[in-house]
Amino acid sequence: MFTKKFFLHLLAVVVITVVVIWIVLSMLASYTRHGEVFIVPDFTGQDHEMVIDQYSDQFSFIVSDSLYKQGAVLGSVLQQEPPAGSKVKRGRNIYLMTVAKQPEKVIMPNIQNLSLREALVTLASAGLEVGEIQVTPHFARNAIVAQKYHGTEIEPGTQVYRGVAIDLVVGDGGSIKDVAFPMIYGKNAAEAKQLLHSLALNVGKEIFPADTDINSALVFKVEPYYRPGAMVSPGSYVNLIYKPFGLTEISKYLRDSLYLESTDTTNVLPEDEI
Repeated sequence: MFTKKFFLHLLAVVVITVVVIWIVLSMLASYTRHGEVFIVPDFTGQDHEMVIDQYSDQFSFIVSDSLYKQGAVLGSVLQQEPPAGSKVKRGRNIYLMTVAKQPEKVIMPNIQNLSLREALVTLASAGLEVGEIQVTPHFARNAIVAQKYHGTEIEPGTQVYRGVAIDLVVGDGGSIKDVAFPMIYGKNAAEAKQLLHSLALNVGKEIFPADTDINSALVFKVEPYYRPGAMVSPGSYVNLIYKPFGLTEISKYLRDSLYLESTDTTNVLPEDEI
């Protein structure tokens, strides 16, 4: 059994086995590019077509979705998967969500005969903004008499781009009665505009300091100046001036400049978040 021929055959089997294993492992390493990894760059904010052209030799790009974002650069990368900094192999699929070059369309809701507050909620739910609020003689106070787009009445069910401004015509209830100016000092832009619109007051110019995060800036002044509680005619325009306050600063401003006995800082961001 243990002849020279047997040992020669056994050696041949071992050699062939080793060679086959080496070939398989070499092919597997080549196929999976063993040890060859790339760091995924941060593509957000860059034009997706330029990204694909520049990095196509390293990654395989798939545009998974597009979403319209007001103020964002059209065609730019909004989100990516895997995220920036991930280690991946050459040819890995990179999924990109881009900013759509046109906003999506939504259906104009029917807000006629609704109260002003109900109309504001309905428009926000549909992804639409509030444009100019006009007051007109009508027996129902603050009821929506007409809905307009670019000065022309718009029918419910009409398709419009998400984010466009709809003008509202509201009833005066038989006579225009002044409303108490709301406490918008120290509020962010969204809160201030919602408070003004709910009282049929219009937002005029919005002034933000340079290099200020719009989402964290707070109302510092209004033009013309109104104290909270001052009587204002519906339909009036109010310019809003913002500032990136800290909690202590806004409290001092409200106390010293507005002469308020107690300050409302419920919606004020802490200093370390501004």
